[in-house]
Amino acid sequence: MKTALICGISGQDGAYLARLLLDKGYQVYGGSRDAQMASFTNLARLSIRQDVKLVSVSINDFRSVLQTLLKVKPDEVYNLAGQSSVGLSFEQPVETLESISVGTLNLLEAIRFSNLPIKFYNAGSSECFGDTGREAADEMTPFRPRSPYGVAKAAAFWQVANYREAYQLHASTGILFNHESPLRPERFVTQKIVVSACRIANGSAETLTLGNIDIARDWGWAPDYIEAMWLMLQQPKPDDYVIATGQTRKLRDFIQIVFETVGLHWEDHIIIDPSLFRPTDIAEGYANPSKARKQLSWQAHYKMAEVAKLMVEERIQTEGRRAAQIVTS
Repeated sequence: MKTALICGISGQDGAYLARLLLDKGYQVYGGSRDAQMASFTNLARLSIRQDVKLVSVSINDFRSVLQTLLKVKPDEVYNLAGQSSVGLSFEQPVETLESISVGTLNLLEAIRFSNLPIKFYNAGSSECFGDTGREAADEMTPFRPRSPYGVAKAAAFWQVANYREAYQLHASTGILFNHESPLRPERFVTQKIVVSACRIANGSAETLTLGNIDIARDWGWAPDYIEAMWLMLQQPKPDDYVIATGQTRKLRDFIQIVFETVGLHWEDHIIIDPSLFRPTDIAEGYANPSKARKQLSWQAHYKMAEVAKLMVEERIQTEGRRAAQIVTS
């Protein structure tokens, strides 16, 4: 039985990864700054809360990280921790840099210091590339990040590459483009759109206020991308991979599909507020995931249109269950 430690298990990716690893027979440890106080709502939603061993670990504290590694002795470590919102990173740049860059460095150094044969996965981001125009970014595309979040992720990427080359660690980074699911919190624009559309369809008179809806992104389905993380650590040699669908669509298209799914015209319910535009936003993001397809035999099963519909369907089912519980209680 393999043992895995997931740092950032309470988030969207951490919960889906925990479920995947449990299904594969792993013993799964989940790291959180305060495991006794955290709610781990996403683990509960996936009905795996009781199957994960939770440990308190602060990845910004080297001693805490090292103690955890020596205690758990994991075969694989997945670093999904850190401030995860691009928009919030403009308001909290120091917290973003420390939680992502310093946290990654502590994990790498603790693995090196422990001398344990640990395979390490680092959650990278397409935000590292910045605005590449219509060029489809691959693993050789230069980084030009346009947000504090992108800067922090770029620093973490190069730390992983440095430790891989200098100390021969099995350390890989997945450069993931946008990936969504029902586990996304509402501060992410995709979930904000889905939740609002469902409320309006149920009779709410609210109006949804958004920023720039003409941005274009490569949107995928989070459970697909989790499999790619695991596949990277099963390779004989560590490497970095762009993970994406290869299809780019505008946020406007996502909005249209969501509202059409609930039987509404989006133009009747949305207001654009220029004050919500980010200081430096990426106009378009294109990806070339051919390396992952060739070397990992991985490809996305769902594109943006399917992702939007899946998120709406899950939201409707969740609201139906809540209504039934209210009636029965």
